Amino acid sequence: MRSAAATAARLRLLAYIAAGLVLGALAALVTVPTARDRLFGPLKVASVGRALVGGHFSLVDHTGKRVSDTDFRGKFLLVMFGFTYCPDVCPSELQVISAALAKLGDKAERIVPLFITVDPERDTPSQLASYVQSFDPRLVGLTGTASEIAAATTAYRVYARKAADPKSTAGYTMDHSALIYLMGPDGAYRTHFAPGVGVDALAERLAGELD
Repeated sequence: MRSAAATAARLRLLAYIAAGLVLGALAALVTVPTARDRLFGPLKVASVGRALVGGHFSLVDHTGKRVSDTDFRGKFLLVMFGFTYCPDVCPSELQVISAALAKLGDKAERIVPLFITVDPERDTPSQLASYVQSFDPRLVGLTGTASEIAAATTAYRVYARKAADPKSTAGYTMDHSALIYLMGPDGAYRTHFAPGVGVDALAERLAGELD
């Protein structure tokens, strides 16, 4: 009986040791990349793809011409959403864009700045035409029907909502996000700039994207 009990104890001990060795090996494979790579080769991680920002739009520019995103292929686009009755953020950001493009010199010829209204009810082509002339001459104002503007804001993940404003003669204003998007010559999203970006910082980052 004593011999059988001793044998059973030894078997249990061996099982514990074996289990410990297996667990230790598994831990090494998980935590030590070189050990894992020797056995299975390097771990390959798939890319998640590009950001889902931007896409097709069909709108009317400030001259009354119908344009789409494909009309700008081969150029970088600097896209901002806003509205002409915006009291502060929109004109401030457009002034920064204009100054940054001026700072870039000849490089700026590769960029088309777009100002897409979120207030098509008031921002007609003629209204946009008088507004954009206060900024860079390359600035293109875009408007459209309510559904066309909604499609553009959805494509660019832009928040825009009509809000009551008793100070306005129209009785409302527009709450909206104010990111500036840089799209590549192929129409793909490159990067964005937060509200308040300075002229020098914007010009420097744009120059880096153009190189």
